[in-house]
Amino acid sequence: MYELRLLIPLLITLFSVPGIHDTGQVAKTAVAPDTAKYDRDYALEATMLGYFAKDGTRNPTLKANKGDRVRITITNGEVMTHDITLEKLKLKSKTILEKGSSTSITFKAEQNDTYYCSVPGHRAAGMVGSIEIVEGTISNATIAGQQPMKNGQPLNLNFETGTLKDWTAKGDAFANPLVNADPSPVHEKEMNIGFAGKYFLSSGGTVNYKQTGTLTSVPFTVTQPFAAFRVSGGALVDTRVEIVLAETNKVIYQITGQGRATLQPVVVDLQPYLNKEIFIRIVDNETGISQIPYIPNDKWAHINFDEFLFYPTRPDFPNELKPKDIIVLPPLDPVLHAGLSGTEAAKVMTLPKGFKITLAAAEPDIVKPICFTLDARGRLWVVESHTYPVPAPEGQGRDRILIFEDTNGDGTLDKKKVFIEGLNLVSGMELGMGGVWVGAAPYLLFIPADFKNDKPTGPPQKLLDGWGTQDTHETLNSLRWGPDGWLYGNHGVFTHSNVGKPGAPDSERKKINAGVWRFHPTTQEFEIFAEGTSNPWGLDFNDYGHAFITACVIPHMYHMIQGGRYQRQGGKHFNPYTYDDIKTHADHVHWLGERGPHAGNFRSAAAGGGHAHAGAMIYLGNSWPKEYRNDIFMNNINGAKLNNDHPVREGSGYKVTHRPDFLTMNDSWSQWLNMKYDPSGSVFAIDWYDKNQCHSSNPDVHNKTMGRIFKITHENDKWVQVDLWKASDMDLVKYQLNPNEWYVRQARAILQERGPNKKVHKALKEMLATNPDETRKLRALWALHVTKGLTEKELTDLLGNESEYVRSWAIQLLAEDKTVLPETLKRLAALAQNDNSALVRLYLTSAMMRLEPGQRWEVMDALVQKSVDKDDHNLPLMVWYAIEPLSVLDAKRFLQLGEKAKLPKIMPYTIQRVGAIGSNDSKKALKDLNDRLGKGHSHENHESQMLIGKYLGE
Repeated sequence: MYELRLLIPLLITLFSVPGIHDTGQVAKTAVAPDTAKYDRDYALEATMLGYFAKDGTRNPTLKANKGDRVRITITNGEVMTHDITLEKLKLKSKTILEKGSSTSITFKAEQNDTYYCSVPGHRAAGMVGSIEIVEGTISNATIAGQQPMKNGQPLNLNFETGTLKDWTAKGDAFANPLVNADPSPVHEKEMNIGFAGKYFLSSGGTVNYKQTGTLTSVPFTVTQPFAAFRVSGGALVDTRVEIVLAETNKVIYQITGQGRATLQPVVVDLQPYLNKEIFIRIVDNETGISQIPYIPNDKWAHINFDEFLFYPTRPDFPNELKPKDIIVLPPLDPVLHAGLSGTEAAKVMTLPKGFKITLAAAEPDIVKPICFTLDARGRLWVVESHTYPVPAPEGQGRDRILIFEDTNGDGTLDKKKVFIEGLNLVSGMELGMGGVWVGAAPYLLFIPADFKNDKPTGPPQKLLDGWGTQDTHETLNSLRWGPDGWLYGNHGVFTHSNVGKPGAPDSERKKINAGVWRFHPTTQEFEIFAEGTSNPWGLDFNDYGHAFITACVIPHMYHMIQGGRYQRQGGKHFNPYTYDDIKTHADHVHWLGERGPHAGNFRSAAAGGGHAHAGAMIYLGNSWPKEYRNDIFMNNINGAKLNNDHPVREGSGYKVTHRPDFLTMNDSWSQWLNMKYDPSGSVFAIDWYDKNQCHSSNPDVHNKTMGRIFKITHENDKWVQVDLWKASDMDLVKYQLNPNEWYVRQARAILQERGPNKKVHKALKEMLATNPDETRKLRALWALHVTKGLTEKELTDLLGNESEYVRSWAIQLLAEDKTVLPETLKRLAALAQNDNSALVRLYLTSAMMRLEPGQRWEVMDALVQKSVDKDDHNLPLMVWYAIEPLSVLDAKRFLQLGEKAKLPKIMPYTIQRVGAIGSNDSKKALKDLNDRLGKGHSHENHESQMLIGKYLGE
């Protein structure tokens, strides 16, 4: 589910805490008395676009003489959490949230520094500027300009005649464009225009922004090498000023405003066009009218202009507006429909040739479907989320689980029953192992069930508690059985969980605030499988058992590796020695523009629709065209599209590319949350359907009366009726060969529930040994594992299998219990030395992270020296995560690992880690390393010695 967290109380709490900011240092809040005297007193406005001075400069360079007493005051220009922090001084203001609220920091200017917003992601979005220590007088003076001439007369390019003399207007935007007041009558009264002379020109201001038109000057000769003019207004493609070469009508320069009213000078280099004729064209083709029901019109759909002058040399303006500093927004996407009935919504959707979509169910039969799964008969189990977004008091939940069935194959879910009611804040659900598994923070529940009669056989059991509810759309979600028999799920970054069995002390709990977790249904062990990302709300496995998730705000696609640590939207990794994390596996994002992911929403149809994603389905049905198999489908909430991404094996993992969007809903209320394929190969999708696309803790924001289920079919799909619960054990084994993965997963889950069976094991081992298809070998291997059909020796023998996928999974399953026999460890070390597969080396690294650190030395000694992996997307960091705990066992040997390493960053990371220990032994190990490095003369050795010197105080 998608987030636009403007008013989340969590942020207010989190970022008001001293020390929570990008430097990782303890923050000092500066509060200066109003009576203090300052040599430099700067006032800035803070927005996600940057810090702005009164003269319009974005992230201005703040100048001071050495020793000056400086105050920087920021005022919030929007309802958003902001602060201001100095990088070198480690000085941080208090956090402000409300528009118009202010805060400040004071300091003595001693050295150049950087100021920025420490709220995670805001610095990266552009809230950062420089403080420069200068000598001498700080002056903003510039040279004088000259008016262009024509026929011996100055041209009216500054509008000081009070008319449009020397200009030709088209459209209504320039019918009455001259303004002679500041505040301007066509702008909000608090806006500072700052024009020169008596008049400036506006194509409508923020009052008449809907007007469009073009204003063109007469041609005139370039008589000086430089020109400058003032501009402000919208940072939009169709609100711009152009300088045009008259003889060819070629645009030689263009610029927009930057989304502010204050006029700023821009400088144009006209040296190549001396003595040639040019003209000015002011364009406003943007109405600003939003077609998104709850997105307001854009009042910046206008352009302001003033005072075109020539200059003999390049003028220097302290508040010069440079094109590179403007982040221009693409045009708004057209939205064809909103607020349709379920039947109408299905009719307006656009699909590829050969596909059709039908309405399977709609309100009032289904309301607010938040998650669903399919049972062994192909029926849909759907959670209606009546409690979200505010958890109810214990015992007063209103969520319920419904069972839907299509009894005749016409695509309509014509049969419905209620399985259970009274659940609270449900966000995830899966079936298997004798019941229904429900994520309902603060609990992971198990409801034992009689699937013949579709009734609970007992009350919900609280298997785990401690799941957080700080941000109720980032709770545990996307429950799904992994190929290894564990129950997997996602978790979001702004909810903080401390998970364990009810009553367990903190020492027996695990913290998670972003990532993928898993829970074993029989051992009841809970693990963090991988950590990081943002608010993933989609999880699935491909033909090779590799997990992928879809995320929001940050880049959206991740191949989740056991033990991996991934790019985070906010906050810190739990291990402070992580140093760096794995970035997206996609070579693209689904938003346009450089203003950040939120700004790309509703303007990014060409790229996929925007940054907010929900659901993840890796299509492994058998009836759709082959090119879709193993592709990842996710709903793009703002774009109302089903994105289609294509993973390609690369190195130890995958590179994920973008394919044409599979489906366009053409309806801005559409909000699909997940998709799954069924026994016929068709796909069901649940649609939250709501005018409001953003999470809000205010329950009144969300429409509670709507919801849909759609079914996508291909012309090859053939409806079937099945009941795998009635299948014999041997039939379930045969289903492991079915081309439709639905049968494979359902059959494996049932076999797991039924337990060990010698005949099953014999048949599966024959499949593993003789089937030529490695995906079928894997299916046999997984089914053997979940039914306890493999010994450690049999798994160890598979380390020599010709398939890198089988070898890799044998490694993972051997390390499942976090212990291996000494003989097995030797085999793993041999693989680390000799196996030519990067995938195998990745699985070896994950396996080592599960073993006691003391058992890792030999394997990791080989892996750090694999120069072939130096450019791999995953391995250098995964290897670091695996070796980092060795630092406290033997600092000297640990540093020797760093010396041997052929992977990037391992050497400096080992020095950093040993330096952080700070003991006499660790310092001696660093000094010994420094002595050894001094015998060489490479650039790398010199850098390492400089880093060592930092920790030895040299």
